[in-house]
Amino acid sequence: MSPILFYGVPEGCSFGSIVALEWSGLPYRLCRVEMPEIVSSEEYKRINMVGETPSLLLEDGRTISESMAILHHIGACTIGSGLGFAQGSADFDRLNQMLAFLNTTFFQAFGPLWYAIEHPLEPEEKQALTAYGIAAVEKAHHRLERLLDGREWLLGNGPSLADAYFVGIARWNDFHKVVDRRQFPGLHRLYERMQQEPAVRFAHAIEHRQEAKSSGGFRGEVDLAEGLGLLKQAA
Repeated sequence: MSPILFYGVPEGCSFGSIVALEWSGLPYRLCRVEMPEIVSSEEYKRINMVGETPSLLLEDGRTISESMAILHHIGACTIGSGLGFAQGSADFDRLNQMLAFLNTTFFQAFGPLWYAIEHPLEPEEKQALTAYGIAAVEKAHHRLERLLDGREWLLGNGPSLADAYFVGIARWNDFHKVVDRRQFPGLHRLYERMQQEPAVRFAHAIEHRQEAKSSGGFRGEVDLAEGLGLLKQAA
């Protein structure tokens, strides 16, 4: 069987893993996981015991969770493509450093804003949490602009796994409308360039259940029941 990526909607960070899989050319399938209803269900926890997306079910029945682990797995399967690099190399260290920044500082900056939307709060609590989140998002954009340092791509030599992960998180600013990305010229150019990538357009179409044309190894979608059945068969 082809690996199955369990991706979360709406606005899941698993968007970056879909983009990376499209770029990789590796065969894969997708399984849609609605948040918060399905992702927190006991059925889905058979795939991911902590109830989070993304998760990747491999041909041998193993599952990989956490975006960084999934992205590095994709990179290890595509050494030489420019997406990922051999562990221990200078390029791998640069990629790992950038992914770590995106996974911590950039991702976590939006956490207070999501919490303020998704949880019942007193008005004063919501206002304070939102203000904290806005400041964190602005700071994270300033830092990432410095890390980009005028390059066309996050690592400079062409699109990599870091750019795939970046676009899935950066779009959250379009939802929360925190910063005018044009204040950060490098990030603005990168984000706009990524919107023209066929892999990004494919991921958007998949999330919104629109007609989606793969330029990679997409082999179709399965539902959660089918995914669980395949997990049982592989075990």
